[in-house]
Amino acid sequence: MGMRALRGSLIASVAMLPCLAQAQQGGTQAVTLPELDVVATSPVGGIGSAGGAAGAAGVGRLPLSKVPFTVETVTAADIAQDRATLDPTFTLARRAAGVNLSDGQGNSFRQTLTYRGFDASPLQGAPQGLAVYQNGVRINEAFGDVVNWDLIPTVAINRIDIVTGNPIFGLNALGGAVNIEMKNGFTWQGKEVTVFGGSDGRIAGSLQYGEQIGPWSFYFAGEGLRDRGWRFESPSEIGRVYADLGYRTPDAEFHVIASGAKTFFGAAAAAPVDFTRLDERAIFTYPQSIATEMGQIQVNGKVNISPTWDLAGNAYVRRFSQFVIDGNDAEFENCSRQSSFRGSLCFEDDGFFPAPGQSQLAFRNQFLMQGRNTPRIPFTPGVPYGTLDTVRTEALGYGGTLQATNRDRIFDHSNTFIVGGSIDVADYGFKSQSTLGIINPDLSVTTNPNNPTYGFVPGVGTTQLRTAAALGIAPSSVTGSNLYMGLYALDTFDVTDALSITAGARLNFARISTTDLTGFSPDVNGTHYFSRINPVAGLTYRFFPWLNLYGGYSESNRAPTPLELACANPQRPCLLPNSLVADPPLEQVVARTYEAGFRGTVPNFYEDGVFNYKLGYFRTDLSNDILQLAVPGNAARGYFVNVPATQRQGVEVQAEYAMPGLSVYANYALIDATFQFTGTLSSPNNPLANPDGSIDIRPGNKLPLVPEHQFKIGFDYMITPIWRFGANLAAYSSSYFRGDESNINPKLPAYYTVNLNSSVQLTDNTQVFLLITNLFNNRYANFGTFLEREANFANRFVLNDPRTTTLVQPLSVYGGLRYTW
Repeated sequence: MGMRALRGSLIASVAMLPCLAQAQQGGTQAVTLPELDVVATSPVGGIGSAGGAAGAAGVGRLPLSKVPFTVETVTAADIAQDRATLDPTFTLARRAAGVNLSDGQGNSFRQTLTYRGFDASPLQGAPQGLAVYQNGVRINEAFGDVVNWDLIPTVAINRIDIVTGNPIFGLNALGGAVNIEMKNGFTWQGKEVTVFGGSDGRIAGSLQYGEQIGPWSFYFAGEGLRDRGWRFESPSEIGRVYADLGYRTPDAEFHVIASGAKTFFGAAAAAPVDFTRLDERAIFTYPQSIATEMGQIQVNGKVNISPTWDLAGNAYVRRFSQFVIDGNDAEFENCSRQSSFRGSLCFEDDGFFPAPGQSQLAFRNQFLMQGRNTPRIPFTPGVPYGTLDTVRTEALGYGGTLQATNRDRIFDHSNTFIVGGSIDVADYGFKSQSTLGIINPDLSVTTNPNNPTYGFVPGVGTTQLRTAAALGIAPSSVTGSNLYMGLYALDTFDVTDALSITAGARLNFARISTTDLTGFSPDVNGTHYFSRINPVAGLTYRFFPWLNLYGGYSESNRAPTPLELACANPQRPCLLPNSLVADPPLEQVVARTYEAGFRGTVPNFYEDGVFNYKLGYFRTDLSNDILQLAVPGNAARGYFVNVPATQRQGVEVQAEYAMPGLSVYANYALIDATFQFTGTLSSPNNPLANPDGSIDIRPGNKLPLVPEHQFKIGFDYMITPIWRFGANLAAYSSSYFRGDESNINPKLPAYYTVNLNSSVQLTDNTQVFLLITNLFNNRYANFGTFLEREANFANRFVLNDPRTTTLVQPLSVYGGLRYTW
């Protein structure tokens, strides 16, 4: 369907694809392409439907030709081609320039989306650099700003915009914002049922229903999926529902929206290279399951209060719950011969274990394992001890946004002015604990059936209890709250018919409070405040109808998350992400972004086709970027730290051609993501680290997991009036492993993947479709880090290669049927 970011006038091509539109939408759904030439310049700008009270230009929307930053867009039609994935990140990765995925958990539904070197990730502790909104509500979760893509009902998505250089989207918009606009009964009418299945035992289906009756509308969507996964012990289960009740008059529009999701994923972790060489389906220890539930209710509205003033806003309540069970190896051994506990089981960590000859007082840092009624647990030689670690995160968030838009002419020049404010409040709870277990021959970790509730306490004294908590051994229980507030204004003034200038700013305020409930970690207790005013300025100039110059400068900021603030002391590291133990201050991250480029649309280019193009340059300089580091001698534990400077810069080239029955697109992104300081970072798992476990950083060292070169190409062709066929290729250059910020180890190899999709419209109501992913079954990894090799594991398994990776999903074939009426 083409490069959506550049199709300000692609609405002219509606007439050129009547059979394709019918094949994609079953002949009953109105195609709302006129909405594609305008862009929401704030989260509230996407509320409602373009044909509603404020119209396409209202509530903060601007024509793309007047937007001084980059916008990448995928639509419902794009996502429909990939319907068998039920995953919006799959479509974003195959279509949008500068987007790549890294799979740190071995499950396609929980991948990290990286845009221009900035992450929107479901992984706790990942540095989140993109703000993500759904129908105007920020869905970066309260505790770690993570983004759970698996909770978004894919079939209900109307369009997704990635908007850069716009601080109006608030906290975390360092590299941009992902603005997800959902369907409603005004924008989608009809009834549709889809069932499909295929590789790895996947069985799935979706349904959607939309109707407008007078001023009322109703929309409902549901999705369900189950498969066993392509790795061992890695099933996926997904259930998602979405409903929208709308009411519209010539001057107002309101929506009440409810959504919910429940997902379960197994074996969510990378695997040692030594294992995957023997069997590509291999995992590490298990269970490693993640169970998540989410429910959200919101109210959106917009009103024309005068011919030139619009008022729009939303209010929401969001409930989030996640439970993680993680089986791990652990450092348990016979208590030291100089200890009075010799013959009992102790936890002794290299970073805290006293060396021979130290005083007896030093041995107070080893931790005696005791059972339910405090009996000592005897040490058994040859037993591969492990732990079952559990983490539960709960959050209740609520808030809203209110925004006014004015379109009065100033000195007889067109002008669009928006002003607004937002408030987001969340209360959260975080609990973790560890239970002693053993690692079985099949790599499962189970508790001792005779003593299923072993606890972790030190041998003597309360001082050691606190030390145990610092090691992440003792249970943690933390509650807290976040308060995020913002005030913003943005103005776009047409100096001439060709020249438009934009200027504005947003004030962000954040208050983050945490309280330790265990008494083990008083350093967690604290309240932190962050505030900043972020400006934006830019211009666009239309040399010709088909040639448009854009450029701008903006600033944005990210406040440290509660997880980062509570785990920022290298002397009190966390068993990440399981424990919170220390609370020294972190600085907020500040980004300064420059963008410039040309874009345009050439109508009647060839055979009544439309040609879109873009050539752009970007640069974002970050100060006080936050990284997650491991601790020397305690490699399974880590902490967060500010680094002085990082940078992302690059070039994007995009082109698309669409004519009746055929569309072709291609894009290329050069992304140079680097550190810009001289210093050292802790990386004890790096096989080439310094003797103290550190690595040396120099300006120009590449950020891990960001391919420098990214190329994508694809086409769709109507072979007959009822048979559509499409193919796409994405290729990425090599990138460095996480933990190799010094760039001294071999890289993850370059890779490419090819996907095919096709559909046949059997009748006006019935369509069959096919999706083939990774056509050539390339067994590449898009995620890699280094393994901590434990003595317990060495007793049973030989791990000579320090690398651990996640191979991508192999060749997969899905087919299904869609019925509409």
